[in-house]
Amino acid sequence: MLALTILGNNSAIPAFDRNPTAQILQTQEEIYLIDCGEGTQMQMTRYKIRRSKLTRIFISHLHGDHYYGLIGLLTSMGLLGRTQELHLHAPEALEQILKLQLNVADTKLPYTLHFHPLKTEGIIVDDKKLIVECFKVQHRIECWGFLFREKKNPRKVNAERAAMYEIPAAFYDKLQQGHDYVNKKGTIVPNEEVTTAASKPKSYAFCADTIYDESLAEKVKEVDLLYHEATYLKDLHERAAMRFHSTTHQAASIAKLGNVKKLLLGHFSSKYETLEEFLPEACEIFENTELALEGACYKI
Repeated sequence: MLALTILGNNSAIPAFDRNPTAQILQTQEEIYLIDCGEGTQMQMTRYKIRRSKLTRIFISHLHGDHYYGLIGLLTSMGLLGRTQELHLHAPEALEQILKLQLNVADTKLPYTLHFHPLKTEGIIVDDKKLIVECFKVQHRIECWGFLFREKKNPRKVNAERAAMYEIPAAFYDKLQQGHDYVNKKGTIVPNEEVTTAASKPKSYAFCADTIYDESLAEKVKEVDLLYHEATYLKDLHERAAMRFHSTTHQAASIAKLGNVKKLLLGHFSSKYETLEEFLPEACEIFENTELALEGACYKI
């Protein structure tokens, strides 16, 4: 299972109690931070996110509303006594920015920060239970989206039926991998007789800041949850294009083209005091849409 918590859903300027972009993606064992706008560590405290379980940070691009909270978070974790290593995946230029900030403050982090520059599309993390890919999106500067996929779950062993066929527990790992069992008499016990298929692996795609780009639909095809920016309502599509952003209708169109299961809208312009018009507009194109509301947790 994956769970997504929204820490910030606004665009460039914090406004109307909405914060710049930041999200927490949780697996059963780890926490990932996606973007780190101003105020992120305060939001983590507010929504009781355990920093000790944070293992990886992903930064989509170097506009301030997506990373200005990072240096504060990194140094605070040091002051709080963090010692476990941390992995940072971000545009290459961020490494020098962080080094400068730490050097001028004469700050040395008490933990190892592994910096992984984003250079080409493809797999950037291959953990025990999760694969993360990055893909390019079209914005005013270099910008990346991220695709998180659970690895295929092993089959579930029916212990009762396995015992009936006298299959030793030491063979259960192979049963979970789909192997048949051959007993001492040479009789084959088909895997399907003693196991059942596990639930389908879940997936989440984060599209960052982007102009309307139909090629994204293929990159996020059939994901369980898609986050796509919708900075503006549909009537401001010309302004959206000029500023390399998207509208409600455009985000919904990508979701429809990609045949995704659910769409989350975010990165709302500070020109809008309320968000009440965003959802109805998107649902005109793609019905299964929700707004990325701060503090809300979306189970995938």
